[in-house]
Amino acid sequence: MRMTLTLLLLFSQIGSALSGSSETKVEAGLKRATQFMVNEASYRGGYVMLYSEDLTQRWGELPARESMIWVQNPGTVGMGEFFLRAYRILRDPFYLQCSEKAASALIFGQHPSGGWHYFIDFEPAKTPNWYDQVGSKCWGWEEFYHHYGNATFDDSVTEDASRFLLNLYLETQDPRYRSPLLDSLQFILDSQYPNGAWPQRYPLNPDMLLDPEVGYTAYYTYNDDIILGNVRYMLEAHRRMGDARYRDSAIKGMDFVLLSQLPEPHAGWAQQYDLNLKPAAARSYEPVALSTLDTYHNIEALGEFYLETGDRRYLDAIPPAIQWLQNSTIPKNHSESGHTHATFIDLEENRPIYGHRQGTSIEEGRYWNDHSPENLLRGYGYTFNLNLEGLWNRYRELSEGDYRTLKENFDPEDKNRSGSPSLESVLALIENLDARGAWVEDLSFSNTDDYMNNPPSEFKGMSTGTFIRNANSILGYIETHIVTFDKENGGE
Repeated sequence: MRMTLTLLLLFSQIGSALSGSSETKVEAGLKRATQFMVNEASYRGGYVMLYSEDLTQRWGELPARESMIWVQNPGTVGMGEFFLRAYRILRDPFYLQCSEKAASALIFGQHPSGGWHYFIDFEPAKTPNWYDQVGSKCWGWEEFYHHYGNATFDDSVTEDASRFLLNLYLETQDPRYRSPLLDSLQFILDSQYPNGAWPQRYPLNPDMLLDPEVGYTAYYTYNDDIILGNVRYMLEAHRRMGDARYRDSAIKGMDFVLLSQLPEPHAGWAQQYDLNLKPAAARSYEPVALSTLDTYHNIEALGEFYLETGDRRYLDAIPPAIQWLQNSTIPKNHSESGHTHATFIDLEENRPIYGHRQGTSIEEGRYWNDHSPENLLRGYGYTFNLNLEGLWNRYRELSEGDYRTLKENFDPEDKNRSGSPSLESVLALIENLDARGAWVEDLSFSNTDDYMNNPPSEFKGMSTGTFIRNANSILGYIETHIVTFDKENGGE
């Protein structure tokens, strides 16, 4: 009996030692990977999306100079959010300092109006030359053809940067972040049209409004989650800051969703509307049409709006929209993958519209749209699957269920994080770090001259998105298996 107890005690001591060793290795590995990104990859606290292995080349959405950082995820905002999460969990001042450096970079590049552009250039005098030599030559990236000089809501750029400052300010209560945060929230208020919509870019440039190539940036825009993203963020800002103006703004945005829904039998939504509230074209491959994907997203949002307000007008708008989607499926022979919907639907005939691209250069090439599924434009998601049965089920649940119960169970900030990774998978990630602390992998970047007819460039390098994903995975393990264990056993 004594022998058995001795062995059990010995095995317990060995297990504790191994556990302690693993914990140390996990936390040290996370810090080593972070130190590489902060000390080697970042520029003045900011980040791009891709780096060559030797760090001599870097890319955001397009090729970038060393003095340029990218705001949008997975660039500077994504890195800043990871650092802040790491600080919340580990309470290590190192991670807070990293987050503050990212915030300082964003504040440096904040537009005087309060918003942000896609990127920040710490040598702004060279930005016009970058547009001449790079942006305007990247065929298909039309949002970079012109140097607008203002801020954008596209790709959640301003929304995400403002949310990061909100998170950092509420975590630290540091007054350095209060004014930039309030300026960004004021920017969202200032840029909202009286009818509740938002433009793609702001402040509006009167000269550009007359230019058909760029005037669409002033349109009422759903594309890339502009209106819905701002509505959700303003509701979040109200919950966390308590300013009634933010909720009022969100309600106005919600009501624009109802205002802009087309009448039956085509009760969907367009990607954008002109200032007369008519569906409008934007970039060359975005025709005047109804958008199935934006309609799907608006239907989901209407359910959220109902739970937020109890106003059944939002529910009543859902059935005709789902019915329109059911009437707008693509013919089976139009999609080899069995997809259900095209992105765009003709306003009059309710037929799918497909995008095409011809030529080998921006100078002599062109885009056009028609009803033929042949030679579809690649890289824009022109067909995909929509789960209409799921929409109907959710509508019935909301329409027939008890509102109070549904609202109590609704969490608008639910991140739906996956379960904690295993120790083995986390240790494998750490083992994959090179001597510098970098996750090096095979990467590629599209040929921006003509991605349709040329292969992408392939290279060894580092991805900011990979870092964020891997680091958050390690952090998830630490939070679940180390920090929680310490707290349960009397630690802080």
